[in-house]
Amino acid sequence: MRLQIRRCFGAVLLLLFALIGARGQTAGAPSAPAAAQSPAAPATATQAAPATPAQTTDNVAQLQTTLLNLQKRLQDWPNLARYHDADEQVPPPGPDENRVVFMGDSITDNWGSKYGKFFPGEPYINRGISGQTTPQMLIRFWPDVVALGPKVVVILAGTNDIAGNTGPTTMEAIEDNLMAMTELARANGIRVVLATLLPVSDAIQPQTTRRPPEKIVELNQWIKDYATENGIVLLDYYSALIDDQKMFRKELTFDGLHPNDAGYAVMAPLAEKAIAEALQ
Repeated sequence: MRLQIRRCFGAVLLLLFALIGARGQTAGAPSAPAAAQSPAAPATATQAAPATPAQTTDNVAQLQTTLLNLQKRLQDWPNLARYHDADEQVPPPGPDENRVVFMGDSITDNWGSKYGKFFPGEPYINRGISGQTTPQMLIRFWPDVVALGPKVVVILAGTNDIAGNTGPTTMEAIEDNLMAMTELARANGIRVVLATLLPVSDAIQPQTTRRPPEKIVELNQWIKDYATENGIVLLDYYSALIDDQKMFRKELTFDGLHPNDAGYAVMAPLAEKAIAEALQ
């Protein structure tokens, strides 16, 4: 991601310098004496008119804005503000709208963008970001969830914490972040659906070294207990996706970590059922 942004950054710089040079030639360069100029060729329908100084200035301004946005994206390396512009475009929910926000990592992010169908026709908003951990989600929970005014939030988080994506952590820290997101939602009148982590498997690619299955089981048990003790709707993806060895069923994943189309087809009705329960 950062390499792609840097390449775009360089390309925009080259265009910006070229346009600034063109503006200087158009607006400030002295013209040659009339006697030395060759006769102008007659205009044809296929010849493009040269950019006026005003048009060139507008183009430079647009590129400068693009350059500034790219600089901001480079600085926002964990993608905390990825949905900033999209959030601003979300209108307030209608009086009868059952808006739902899905908060999560790549398993949520991929849903509908790479694999599966993300609830067509439903007022559901995907706010997953690949690679993120629970502390990163907690930071953006207000703008990406609370500010959008949903009735329900579905939280699926924790597998990247176990993998150490933002450094060493503890089960207690992951649990604290899940509780914080839950309490922040409930304090703002948003009903919560807590999802269990998906299983992993080494059948396609090595996954269990970074995400030990026993750690996933341990966190899932805490999620189940916390949901039961606090009247929170539980969405148990894990039990629906495991094989008889408690590994991710091979036919439901493309890499042993993320669902494929078939995997999301199993998950979708479970999510819909949990959302319906939360809305009661």
